[in-house]
Parts: sequence; structure tokens; C-alpha cells
Amino acid sequence: MNGFPSRAVVESLRRQYPAGMRVALVSMDDPYTKLRPGDQGTVIAVDDIGIVHIQWDSGSTLGAAYGADVIRKL
Repeated sequence: MNGFPSRAVVESLRRQYPAGMRVALVSMDDPYTKLRPGDQGTVIAVDDIGIVHIQWDSGSTLGAAYGADVIRKL
């Protein structure tokens, strides 16, 4: 295991979080972010290592990392 999600997991994430889907932050494992639970944004894309890239309404573009951060569909 190389620490990255499998291709099957990445494809599943892409189906769950297509570009344009609205999401809310549940939790994020980043002590330096100003994002807080409940913040909302729009999915831009899911990359090959399972990062869900999000345009947050606050202006941030910080991605949600598979296995570390939790988002939910709106």
C-alpha cells in the first residue's frame, strides 16, 4: 500500500462528488485552515489521489483529502 486510495475508490469518489455538486464541511484535519464545520462550497473535481477540490463560498479552494477530511452532500 502506497498511502493513496485505489483507482476504484477514486472512481467512486468521482461518482459521489461530481463537479458542480454542493457540499458542506463536516470536519477537516488541518489546524491552519480557517474553514469550519458547516461551511459550504461547490465541487470542482476529484483528482487521481482522491482529493475533492472545492470552491468554498468563503473564497478558499482547499481540497478535502480522502481518509482525513469529511464532507457531506447538500
